[in-house]
Amino acid sequence: MPELREPSQRVSPRARLMWATSAGLEAAVLVAIVVVAGPATGWLPIPAWVIVLVALAAAAYVVVVPLWRYRVHRWEVTATAVYTQTGWWVRERRIAPMSRLQTVDHAEGAIARLFGLATVTVTTASAAGALEIVGLDRHRALALVDELAVQADTVPGDAT
Repeated sequence: MPELREPSQRVSPRARLMWATSAGLEAAVLVAIVVVAGPATGWLPIPAWVIVLVALAAAAYVVVVPLWRYRVHRWEVTATAVYTQTGWWVRERRIAPMSRLQTVDHAEGAIARLFGLATVTVTTASAAGALEIVGLDRHRALALVDELAVQADTVPGDAT
């Protein structure tokens, strides 16, 4: 039996900046809560070394997450299926046959728009949920939505 290979396409290199920005915002909120809200309200008395430790962990998160996600996240479309690979702690590879595609959606969040990126979501008749390709160049994402809609329409099947 052949081994399941990695999908061939990477997301846009700008996705690293998008993920770093998102991680930075998340880290800033966490540090702000620990530094400001906790001591100000008295519900979280914190020694200075804990604040430094939280800030260092947050900085490491901002650096590591985008690099790791870019290394792992891949996608590919063939004549018969859509393949995705995602993960942080657990790597997940999913395959959606064209005959099972129900909808193909394009979305651009606020941070993604800053970097000219988008997400393509492929909904299938699977209980595992939709496949997402996050961090595509906006123009590539729009073209992919059109391409998948045409391909899914030409494949026999009822998508159930």
